[in-house]
Amino acid sequence: MRTILMTVPTMAFLTMASSAGLAQAPEKSAEAQKFYKLEFTLKEVDAGKVLNARSYSVIAVQDPKSNRVSIRAGAKVPVNVGGNVNFWDVGVNIDCYVLAEVDGRLSLSITADVTSTPTTAESAGQAGGGTSGPPTIRQNRWVSVVTIPLRKPTLVFASDDLVSKRQMQMDITATPIAGK
Repeated sequence: MRTILMTVPTMAFLTMASSAGLAQAPEKSAEAQKFYKLEFTLKEVDAGKVLNARSYSVIAVQDPKSNRVSIRAGAKVPVNVGGNVNFWDVGVNIDCYVLAEVDGRLSLSITADVTSTPTTAESAGQAGGGTSGPPTIRQNRWVSVVTIPLRKPTLVFASDDLVSKRQMQMDITATPIAGK
């Protein structure tokens, strides 16, 4: 009977020690993970001159299990269609996966969707003095895998506007964040 009583506490201690060891394993992998500040800059350019620029930042981790980051910024625009008011989503949606860092370059998988309505002046100019119909919706959508240098703004997407000489551009800057 004594042997059994001594064995039970020993087994309990070994089980607790084993559990504590397992709890430490994620900490080691967390230390090995790399974190980055990703800054996305959207620019509207006309003849080389930046007319408008907006920046969006997020912290991302290089981890195959949880490496997706998303940015959502926008509004719902009321649009009168046939006497009914509908709401259209406009804004910026960015989804990004950090794939790998190799030789000072970061590989990312990016989906970017920029949807907007023209300003009142643009609408009036395009429609020959304005219109009472629904607004024109502009959309730029890019999907790609890109490789960019660290700490340097890099142009990754550009597309021309279909009705003007303007261009929408997206730059990305990836900055490693120092660990503990």
